Amino acid sequence: MDPQDRAEPAPHPEPGSPSPWVARFADLVPAGGTVLDVAAGAGRHARFFLERGHEVLALDRDVRPLAAIGHERLTCLEADLEGAAWPLAGRRFAGVVVTNYLHRPLLPLLVEAVEDGGVLLYETFALGNEALGRPRSPEFLLRAGELLEAVRASLAVVAYEHGRIERPRPAVVQRIAAVKDPSPRLIRRIDRWPQDA
Repeated sequence: MDPQDRAEPAPHPEPGSPSPWVARFADLVPAGGTVLDVAAGAGRHARFFLERGHEVLALDRDVRPLAAIGHERLTCLEADLEGAAWPLAGRRFAGVVVTNYLHRPLLPLLVEAVEDGGVLLYETFALGNEALGRPRSPEFLLRAGELLEAVRASLAVVAYEHGRIERPRPAVVQRIAAVKDPSPRLIRRIDRWPQDA
């Protein structure tokens, strides 16, 4: 494994800003619900959901970068996501957010962590990205339709994309917004979502 594979910047326009995909579908997270930010890094999505009034559990192998946030509704959990047991067995969340991270054995656990009425927002690099930059290893690149397959039995897909982006740099990404037990509220509001930039 190339150690640089995990250090590549996420597909978002400015450092520290939320992914446009996450921002676009953030309204799907039930108001007041707790958001799980997986592989939270420096906490760009933790900050985003805290500003929206949510409790946030930020999960990463190193939570020191999250210390600067210092918010009463933020809980940080340090855990080895690839070398130890899943630390949140049995816990459910209104929102599960994952960007720029892939460890395939976690996919069913992340889907299972979505509570009734909650949402999974997932975005990371996909096959084809190896021709454009890091990550290049298939271990860290989603196969075509892989997120669709991961949620098929448990969640309803609201939106899915797989393709090339140009900003902030050319990359191939796959992303999904999927809800558990969607309500009529979601169906009525679909035409009010902003268009992806």
